[in-house]
Formats: sequence, C-alpha cells, structure tokens
Amino acid sequence: MTIEMFERTLELAALLAAEIERKLAADGLTRSRAQVLRRLGEEGPMQQRELARVFDVSARNITGLVDGLVTTGFVTREPHPDDRRATLVTLTARGVTAAQTIEASRHELAEAMFAGIPEREKHAYRGVLDTLLDNLRTR
Repeated sequence: MTIEMFERTLELAALLAAEIERKLAADGLTRSRAQVLRRLGEEGPMQQRELARVFDVSARNITGLVDGLVTTGFVTREPHPDDRRATLVTLTARGVTAAQTIEASRHELAEAMFAGIPEREKHAYRGVLDTLLDNLRTR
C-alpha cells in the first residue's frame, strides 16, 4: 500500500505541475518567473541580490530570470532611492496584473482540487501532509 500511495502522490504532483505550467504558459511565463512575480507582488520592489537570496539561486540565475521579465514587460529595473549603486526590480502594470492573476489562479485551482471534500477530511489530509513533509525535511 505504501508504494501505491507514493505513486499516487507522484501522479498528483505531476498533474498539478502540468496544470500550473499550462496556465502560466498562456501568459508567456515559466514557474521560476512566476515565483519572482509573486514575491515582488507580495513584498514590493527588491534588489536582485535579495531575490537571489530568497530563492537560494546564484546571482547569474536571478539575472537571467529578471532579464527575461524585463524583456517581456513584466518588470523594470529602477534606481534604488537610497543606494546609487543598486537597482530595484519593480513590477510594471503588466507585472502587477500577472501577479494578481497568478494568485487568483492558485486559489481557483485549490478550490477545484478540494471541491466536494468535507472539512474534516481536509483537516485530516493536512495532518497527513504535515507528517509527510516533516518526514522528508528531517531525512
């Protein structure tokens, strides 16, 4: 039974990833770029080095992501108000709309995924997920 649950969990993860990527692709986004937009939408303008730290990626990696977002009109690089040497990555109007759409899509997908499941089963599922995550985090 354990391997069956594991296989079904992998299938669920793959289905969720495919659905998320399909929705993002419609806006010309990847998951990595969408994560940057979501973070900027939540926290406001950030320096690239802050973004690299938050996502635990290299400066080169975040530069590539930001370059792509600049080219497609989702963000701009603006002068930092307190540090002449630094720039801030800032959402454009298109970026704000995209960040809001991403968040709305996440809520919509979550609602669709858990539709018809009684609250007590949702709470039990959350407990199982917490245990699974703890098991993997402490491995």
